[in-house]
Amino acid sequence: MSDPLRTGIVGTGGWGTHIATQFHENPDTAVVAITDISDANRAEAGETLEVAPDHQYEEYDAMLAEEELDAVQISSPHALHHDHILAALEADLHVFCEKPLTIGVGQAAELVRESDASDQVLMVGYQRHVHPAYAAVRDAVVGGELEPKLVTAELTQNWLENVEGTWRVDPALSGGGQLYDSGSHLLDAIVWMVDEEPTNVTAEMVFDDDAERIDVQAALTVRFDGGAVASITVSGDAPDVTERIAVRGDEGRHVISGEGWDHREVTVTDADGTEHDPIADDLSSYEKVDAFVQAVRNGEEPPATARNAFYATALTEAAYEAARTGERVDVDTTL
Repeated sequence: MSDPLRTGIVGTGGWGTHIATQFHENPDTAVVAITDISDANRAEAGETLEVAPDHQYEEYDAMLAEEELDAVQISSPHALHHDHILAALEADLHVFCEKPLTIGVGQAAELVRESDASDQVLMVGYQRHVHPAYAAVRDAVVGGELEPKLVTAELTQNWLENVEGTWRVDPALSGGGQLYDSGSHLLDAIVWMVDEEPTNVTAEMVFDDDAERIDVQAALTVRFDGGAVASITVSGDAPDVTERIAVRGDEGRHVISGEGWDHREVTVTDADGTEHDPIADDLSSYEKVDAFVQAVRNGEEPPATARNAFYATALTEAAYEAARTGERVDVDTTL
């Protein structure tokens, strides 16, 4: 077996360390260095990940300069992803970056171009790409078994309560509110599954701040270049976690559903009303970490690419503009 991928961790807050633990436990990777501006985060993560103090850094650039790395895991605030990814690619490192790819369409497009020009793997942490329920819908669309006409989708959680006082409600670091956070998973999954580019969007949002940057409720209507239309609702102020996506066409419908953050299943109903046995599994970040490692080992394209993630960023930015202006806004998908 090849030597483990020597991996540096960028951002060791709660979720960053959660993902880093899976790199630490993966037999094909070794967490050898960490960086975070918080002394407390570094110390706690260093103990959890068994990284000695002399391999813990306050500055990201110092870690890249001083450590012998093969890859980095980026779980810093959204606004920092662009610079962290670019620096890693310039250092010829493979990159696993938590969602979203970055904030801002221009920066996202630049990362797609840089990734396309690089020999290194850049994977974004959208775990629905490696879940069999979501993959089954995409396979049906790509294989011609289902031509999407209408998508209805919702994601709810008590996001606002959970992130109060963190960088996730600082728009300078997060880029926005719930739609740029957990909602990004939903937007990405829909665009990926219907296999069409979003062209324009209308949006209604409820904001938690006077500047109207931190959304807690969002209702989007999206048109796609292949003719599909999607109605998408994201709530960050709900008492429970639910997710449901229905993709409908003349051939029938595929419905993904689940409660909590674990179990998801897809039920397929043919045009004549025949219902097939559901495909079910648990959402798990272990699978996406393993998929990244395998993509690096095999020299393959990862399941969730920078190009995939670009569309989620482009749609998110257009939705915010639509909510603020009250107009239908074109989605900028220029690369």
